[in-house]
Amino acid sequence: MSITAERKTALIGEYATTAGDTGSPEVQVAILSERIRNLTEHLQLHPKDFHSRRGLLVMVGQRRRLLDYLKRKDSSRYDTLIQRLGLRR
Repeated sequence: MSITAERKTALIGEYATTAGDTGSPEVQVAILSERIRNLTEHLQLHPKDFHSRRGLLVMVGQRRRLLDYLKRKDSSRYDTLIQRLGLRR
């Protein structure tokens, strides 16, 4: 269900704004999106796993807050991130 360390490192390298950047909203949203995708696949196989479903909803809310923050601060970065991740909205 969780992402591997190699995948996380690849996501950080792909979405980092500067070298060694792990805390920017882009990186955080990319990691959350990967975790959300994995958990969505898990829930399709296990529809009665309500504890994981709650975790999924928490992650979706966290991603939404980070995206709202990024949209407030720099809308061009928001637009490029949405396009790169293939998210709606």
